[in-house]
Amino acid sequence: MATSSDSSVSFEETDTRHDEMHSTIEAWIDDLVDHVDDAQASEEFQEWLEVQSRFHDYSHRNTLLIKLQYPEATKVAGYNTWRNDFDRHVQEGEQAIWIWAPIITKRCPECENSPSYHENIGCEYDETPPDDWSKGLVGFKPAPVFDVSQTEGEPLPELETAATGDANDLVPALKDAADELGVTVRIVDADDWEHGDAKGVCKYRSLHDFQPVVEARARSNQADLSVTLIHEYAHALLHFDVDDEDERSKREVEAEAVAYIVGRYCGLDTSGSAFYLAAWQDDEPESIQDRFGRISSTAEEIIGVIDG
Repeated sequence: MATSSDSSVSFEETDTRHDEMHSTIEAWIDDLVDHVDDAQASEEFQEWLEVQSRFHDYSHRNTLLIKLQYPEATKVAGYNTWRNDFDRHVQEGEQAIWIWAPIITKRCPECENSPSYHENIGCEYDETPPDDWSKGLVGFKPAPVFDVSQTEGEPLPELETAATGDANDLVPALKDAADELGVTVRIVDADDWEHGDAKGVCKYRSLHDFQPVVEARARSNQADLSVTLIHEYAHALLHFDVDDEDERSKREVEAEAVAYIVGRYCGLDTSGSAFYLAAWQDDEPESIQDRFGRISSTAEEIIGVIDG
């Protein structure tokens, strides 16, 4: 599998950009599937997780595009946003990073397409004229953005989140997040721990109440406790209703990936994380895409709640 340095891409040709952005993502996923049991595939996967941790509110398709074009990116924005909102200017000669931007316009209530496409496909909806349709998402288009390192000007304001900083503050934030995530959480004293060497577990409340219960063994290392809580929250959100044992083992990788993204976002040391993608060996590319989507959306949900 190609390394990141070998796989740097650009989408300079306007006429082919749209198709190349799609095909590049598909090719990267196909390559991952073909080499899913190789160490390099796990390294590539972890590099994507690193980018996703910096752009947690971006779709997995956009963070893949950023990884493939500019893996060192930390903050991106459009040319005019840098200039108007931050008083920074893109340096001459810098190459744009292309991502997918939503197209929001009037949308047919029936086929959910724009007026022109609604007409082209012959949709027969005519209860209200197009001028009265409400706006909505009808698709995506390539949009250029630039990393802060490609700009110069005024320093960026320091952004603070509830999640970053001392792990002693993160554990209470994670406990407070449980209700909104639909999880019951318990920190159990080591003397009362009944789950052997496990640091945490996720289980049903009872045979009649299927709300997930997360239990974590109390310990002095609050950063380690935080990672355990995030991992078990991910279990609760990702596969608590999955009965198939094979699929549950595959989603273990997803839970670990979510813990890595959220942990990195919160400033925790997750350098000990290791990803073994061989469990996904029999998956089709579409299934891998679904896994990436679940990982990014679950991490975003947890981050959104703990950030308040």
